[in-house]
Amino acid sequence: MSIQDQFAAKTTVVEIAGKVTIGPDAKMRDAILEATDAGAQNVLLNMTRVTKLDSSGVGELAAAHLSITKQGGRLLLVGLPDKVSEVLRITNLLGIIETYPNIDEALTALENPSDKPQDDSV
Repeated sequence: MSIQDQFAAKTTVVEIAGKVTIGPDAKMRDAILEATDAGAQNVLLNMTRVTKLDSSGVGELAAAHLSITKQGGRLLLVGLPDKVSEVLRITNLLGIIETYPNIDEALTALENPSDKPQDDSV
């Protein structure tokens, strides 16, 4: 996982790759904390290269969403692979955490808060 440049004063893109699970490879939480500690209000998680998301990863996403929104920011997921999208759909997080097909659309949504996707099922 890596933190990419900040696109706006308070927005950081975090590149997530591989398995998002518990254990020694569980670095997503650290990457998000590093971004927020550095001053990021909004965090875009680029998940295009994620190969697996288990229940601990789902829990980390939910915790990150709560933490970031409590601080007035937004957590946005970008480029969800089908397997990851299905896990998030089953756990009802797709209706809670914002998702976008690519970084450009997510950044546009941040610039225009009225573009925030609405999900009537939540």
